[in-house]
Amino acid sequence: MLCAMCAFVSGCETTSSQYRPQAPAQDRVTVGTVQRFIGRGMYSYEVVQVLGAPNMVSKDRNGNETWVYDKIHSEYERRESDGGLSLGIGGGGVVGLGVLGGGLGIGGHSAKASASSSERTLTIVIHFDSESRVSDFSYRTTSF
Repeated sequence: MLCAMCAFVSGCETTSSQYRPQAPAQDRVTVGTVQRFIGRGMYSYEVVQVLGAPNMVSKDRNGNETWVYDKIHSEYERRESDGGLSLGIGGGGVVGLGVLGGGLGIGGHSAKASASSSERTLTIVIHFDSESRVSDFSYRTTSF
């Protein structure tokens, strides 16, 4: 029964004569995504399918919309290196540490830590005409 339903559903699918590759998930929007999937003449709903909802929408005096996408990606990395135990064998008088004569000392656990962070931003500005088609677009990326 299940196989028959699957065959029926797959038999009812329609295919588009114009193949458009699937855009990546919205959290993976990159300059490459914009270059590959966004173009003049696209409808606003197609832009939403590729990039998702914009962060800001404004209208000019003619009623044409401008959409702005601001994507920020932050990375923080903390590295710790374990110094392990240090073992020292002394052979002399070290009065300041209270060891007189020869002795055996076991040092403490030493660890070193370092951290780094980076940010990348991508700003995409898309202008639409009166028919809700892309009339122009631009993008800017920064990394610091």
